[in-house]
Amino acid sequence: MSATPISPINVRFAGLGGTGVIRASDIFADVAFRQGHTVKKAEVHGMSQRGGSVQSDVRFGAEVHSPMIPDGACDFLVVLEPTQVEVVRGGLRPGGVLLAPADIPAGKLPTSKALNVALLGRLSRHFDFPEQAWRASLRMHFNEKLHAANNQAFDLGRNS
Repeated sequence: MSATPISPINVRFAGLGGTGVIRASDIFADVAFRQGHTVKKAEVHGMSQRGGSVQSDVRFGAEVHSPMIPDGACDFLVVLEPTQVEVVRGGLRPGGVLLAPADIPAGKLPTSKALNVALLGRLSRHFDFPEQAWRASLRMHFNEKLHAANNQAFDLGRNS
């Protein structure tokens, strides 16, 4: 008798070009993969080089067939730009979790560019992935000179 496959967990990152959407989704996908999950990832770039909308879908679980999240099926929606919250809110499933810039005390960020890392810290509270896995992926995806600020931003999101 085979086990019933676990439905994939659907996490969409959204924002504008230059806000760290792709980097945040890369880090999340890396953490999920290193925990032994099958991971699929897809990106939609609008006019991202000019501040246009950007979305990146990450799906993970025991079995994942498509990288694209079906309409209205996001378990988690991580929005890095306040103006995009209402634009992408329709992708969230009923009972899904919206994480937005308003969830992070902006005045406590080490730099405004660290919002994506702070929101990853906030997202990390919803998964049982080891904290050291998140920090290792952050170190891998950023230059060493940013490690201290990223650790501070991650802690801010995780603990606020």
